[in-house]
Amino acid sequence: QVQLVESGGGLVQPGGSLKLSCMVSGSRFSWYDMAWYRQTPGQPRELVADISREGRTNYQDFAKGRFTISRDNVRSTTYLQMDSLKPEDTAVYYCSVPDYNWFGPGTQVTVYE
Repeated sequence: QVQLVESGGGLVQPGGSLKLSCMVSGSRFSWYDMAWYRQTPGQPRELVADISREGRTNYQDFAKGRFTISRDNVRSTTYLQMDSLKPEDTAVYYCSVPDYNWFGPGTQVTVYE
């Protein structure tokens, strides 16, 4: 049974930073491409960034220059460093193994004035 568990969400003021973590257990993490998605109420889940098994990264336009995705295959963990946060970044953030449509339970990020 593969499990994805996110952590690191919370409350932050505009311009602040958060680092999300996602630990994967139950399978060989290094085999998988990984991704972060986010979702706000009433909206579809949207891709934030992804990272291949080889470490190649891809970002949505809103994340470029502010967010950094990374992975640590020894710790079976992927990260999302989020800087210069804006109120519109408020969402539930989900870790994913996109090839299998696996998602974690999510972690709430709230950016407030």
